Amino acid sequence: MGSPEYSGWQDEQLSWKEGVYIGDWSFVPQIRITGPDALQLFKDLSVNSFEVFPVGKAKHCIMCNDDGKVISEGILLRHGEDDFEYECGTPQWVYYKLKTGGYNVEVQFPVTHKLQVSGPKSLALLEELTGTDLRDIRFMTTRTVTINGLEVSLLRQGMAGEIGFELHGPIQNHPAIYGAVLEAGQKYGIRRLGRRTVQINHLEASFPTGGIHFWNALSDDTKADYRKFMDENLPPEWEPSPFAGPMRYNFATSFTGSWDGDAIEELYRSPVEMGWGKSIKFDHEFIGRAALEEELANPRRAVVTLEFNSEDLIDIYASLFKDGSAYHLFEVPHAPWVTCWTDQIVVDGKTVGHSTHPGYSFYFRRGLALSFIDIEHSEPGTQVGVLWGNPGEPQAVIRATVQPAPYKQDDRRQDLAQIKDLAQIKN
Repeated sequence: MGSPEYSGWQDEQLSWKEGVYIGDWSFVPQIRITGPDALQLFKDLSVNSFEVFPVGKAKHCIMCNDDGKVISEGILLRHGEDDFEYECGTPQWVYYKLKTGGYNVEVQFPVTHKLQVSGPKSLALLEELTGTDLRDIRFMTTRTVTINGLEVSLLRQGMAGEIGFELHGPIQNHPAIYGAVLEAGQKYGIRRLGRRTVQINHLEASFPTGGIHFWNALSDDTKADYRKFMDENLPPEWEPSPFAGPMRYNFATSFTGSWDGDAIEELYRSPVEMGWGKSIKFDHEFIGRAALEEELANPRRAVVTLEFNSEDLIDIYASLFKDGSAYHLFEVPHAPWVTCWTDQIVVDGKTVGHSTHPGYSFYFRRGLALSFIDIEHSEPGTQVGVLWGNPGEPQAVIRATVQPAPYKQDDRRQDLAQIKDLAQIKN
């Protein structure tokens, strides 16, 4: 992911609202499945429908356990009729199921560059760089383009909630492609996105991330066979990677926050409560179907953005400069490590949900957190409290206001064909 900062985290945060950034997600692992049973494998594991999924398209693919809690989620690309590539934090789950399920498939573990170019000026930059009209590319569609003589697969996406593209290709082309985008982007004021602020666009645009906003459902007793299999059958391609350690089970390995439950299952989330209910289709059988049918009929929790009271946050900071107890630091712009941060949301002393991995938006000048809250408290404007501080440490209740998720307007799906010039792109 590169350096913590390049032009300063405040400047970098403004890039996806006012200009364009390049971010590097090449660290995200992937698994490529080919063969006669490739499609059936993904049907069996995924909540998504595959009735309409042509070659050259991509989708947000979600996989659950029997209780309807998310095990794996990421981007699934269809390269051919029997050729699929899944980019996600936990590809080991797919590997386990294909190896133990008797599927007639072949598996590869490619390493590619995944460069995000996003923001209002990303379209103009990439049209100039590729010498191609890109305005007929629909959302979640790929196209092959050429950059400096190198072939690149362009995926229209937009993880910042703005017009955006991902540039995919062999990892050995990474320096040349990254450099070409950076050079061409100078006239557009391009910024490099550092890891110190990399999760703020996920927070503002409501993209819950495994290991940060929720715990992938792989750690309880029902998955003992999976963990035993991974201990004994780790692919050689993964041996030098973090998957050779605890991350073969999950994307994060630590916890932070006031949550003090005894059951790891409390940190599992369903696609319903994470706002992904529209992706669930009951036109096929899949793991977790019965549980999700029941939950969709009677949802318990919803995803919201909590907006922290600024005066209370100032008090948290002030405690560092006073005698007496000092509170756990509210990291700005967000915690610099991957941790499943979970705080209790309280109303009248009762826990009504979980607030996750908090961060600071310089654009909105607010402390925010993607949160999962009981339906009866999910209306925007509702006042709640967040129990702040790890168990056993000084704790305080920070006032917070329920706001929509996403917090910022979602502009990913703009009709590019209607854009005549940059002035028509919303800033």
